[in-house]
Amino acid sequence: MCGIVGYVGGQQAAPLLLEGLTRLEHRGYDSAGVAVLGTSGVRVAKKAGRVRDLSDELPKRFAGKVGIGHTRWATHGPATDVNAHPHTDTKGDVAVVHNGIIDNAAALRQQLADDGVDLVSDTDTEVLAHLVARSDADTLEGKVRDALALVDGTYGIAVMHADFPDRLVVARNGSPLIIGVGEKEMHVASDLAALVRYTTTVAHLDDGELATLTATGFTTYRQDPGSSGLSTTGKAATTVDIDPAAYDAGEYDSFMYKEMLEQPAAAERVLRGRLDERFGTAHLGGLNMDPRETRAIRRVKILGCGSAYYVGQMGAALLEELARIPADAEAASEFRYRNPVIEPDTLYVAVSQSGETIDTLLAVQEVRRKGGRVVGLVNVVGSAIARECDGGIYLHAGPEVAVASTKALTNMFLGFALLALQLGRVRDLSIADGKRLIEGLSRIPGQIAQILEREDELAEVATRLAESESLFFIGRVRGFPAAREGAQKFKEISYRHAEAYQTSELKHGPLALISEAVPTVAVVPDDELTSRNVGALHEIAARRGPLVVVTHEGVDLGEVAAVRIDVPRNERELDPILLTVPLQMLAYHAALHLGHDIDKPRNLAKSVTVE
Repeated sequence: MCGIVGYVGGQQAAPLLLEGLTRLEHRGYDSAGVAVLGTSGVRVAKKAGRVRDLSDELPKRFAGKVGIGHTRWATHGPATDVNAHPHTDTKGDVAVVHNGIIDNAAALRQQLADDGVDLVSDTDTEVLAHLVARSDADTLEGKVRDALALVDGTYGIAVMHADFPDRLVVARNGSPLIIGVGEKEMHVASDLAALVRYTTTVAHLDDGELATLTATGFTTYRQDPGSSGLSTTGKAATTVDIDPAAYDAGEYDSFMYKEMLEQPAAAERVLRGRLDERFGTAHLGGLNMDPRETRAIRRVKILGCGSAYYVGQMGAALLEELARIPADAEAASEFRYRNPVIEPDTLYVAVSQSGETIDTLLAVQEVRRKGGRVVGLVNVVGSAIARECDGGIYLHAGPEVAVASTKALTNMFLGFALLALQLGRVRDLSIADGKRLIEGLSRIPGQIAQILEREDELAEVATRLAESESLFFIGRVRGFPAAREGAQKFKEISYRHAEAYQTSELKHGPLALISEAVPTVAVVPDDELTSRNVGALHEIAARRGPLVVVTHEGVDLGEVAAVRIDVPRNERELDPILLTVPLQMLAYHAALHLGHDIDKPRNLAKSVTVE
């Protein structure tokens, strides 16, 4: 992985490829490269580093109206010029870019080496170029089909060949590819961000599909079962309703900052039209479940990775409190490897901003393979997880570019609140409680805005926290997932060691690390556990541990010396998301103070499409 672009048409490809790669930089990468096909054949330029480094060293004459490009996030082999994509065969006639992992790459490399092929990189991708070149098929589609028949693993690939100068062939299995239809030109990319400047008419490839792109159109294929042939799938393009300006940071210094400030508007969008004040419930027609089916649910299992997993823990608490259904969240990356028992009366909920997170997608496929029912909470319409699920809730957060999720995470929580409200009202939640929660949900956009208005205060606190090499984040019950998410944000963009613990677990080990050099950020809502949480603050203060407390106005912290951050009160069930918002701002300003590239944290990618 991480980013693919491709072009075939009447324009020079190289500038378009570089522009597309620039728009994919948010996905995370460590090298970049492009290849064009012109009158002199295939030409490749690639370099470890940023897209701008590649652009600075691109030959002045780099002509070709067919081309592919890639930003690589290292898996097989370090970030070097040689390991950067595109990769070619020995003659240089075939060029390939690839997202994903070829599981049997070692065996294929050995076979090629035994046949006298000189492999020059450490990558798994290079084998694809050689396999395509060695195929005896008469068409480029056939050559790609033959190569992929030998491959085990995940891939999104784009291939060009000097003998077929009018086309690209692309294929997908577990790693996203989107075809963009222009005027007498065709584009392909792994992310809509690279396409929207040129077209909003797109087609999403499904797993197992190939496509041929020429300047006049595209054709999709699937391999015929039990044969070596290809049959057309007749996929048509659709128009996506999106403003290309949404993928620009505009006046803001970073996408993360822009997206934090967009949270009030995003929250309004996910709630709009879904709250039924008359009956104190929510309307989620996308779930594709009638009241009888809804009432038959006996358990909810939430699957997500990273921030989606942590907000899934918040969602599980909401579902148990409001719908009185046993619920828990699990890391999707571990789920399918423990041979899970799939129960017919369990509702599985897959959570992903991109809708392409490979671990979550594979977990969904495992559930469906065993007959389970899955609904999705995803942000990207038409994404793989959205298409795999039986129903779902679109988050309507708008494009989220920064690696660190903010507005999508907030909308995930609100999506869970809507789900819990609908399930609860079908079961035992009273209409009075339903109306109480609707009123609370309606206040959330404005309350998020109030928190964001205190940026200067939060920035000052963040600057002090940034000076520490290690921090604790603690919370209890509703506050613990918020603490986990706070630690995640802080570590991923400030590069400071940040660890989250249940407040109740401090005495069982972590307290040994408390000192003047290790600050603790404590999430202390005004709830039935406030006094116990305050007691833990005294234990930390007694050991001279610096404290930052995110709490509600009026909560008595006693004589504890602490920096206090008050957030607006809402209904107790809904408080966790408001307690999370200032933690985003702390992470952002800590990273800003330390001079880090906030939108491109090292070693991380926005959409994780490899296991």
